[in-house]
Amino acid sequence: MSTQSETVTVRLDSATKARLDELAQHTRRTKSFLAGEAITDYVERELAIIAGIERGLADMKAGRTTSHEAAKRRIRDTIANAKPR
Repeated sequence: MSTQSETVTVRLDSATKARLDELAQHTRRTKSFLAGEAITDYVERELAIIAGIERGLADMKAGRTTSHEAAKRRIRDTIANAKPR
């Protein structure tokens, strides 16, 4: 399955551009390919973070929360009941 690509112009400082050139040489990939991969990874990671925040906010609104004291108590109990290796 082929994905249609689109062109985006990105401004980089000269040091980052030089590092991208170096990476492209070492990996035998184009600068465009590497930049596209980096942007894709960044976008996916940021959207996952936003989705997690939205789930957390929905949990808060629905009352699906644990108090700080209850969470600390549960952690302390888990540590106390842990068996040494």
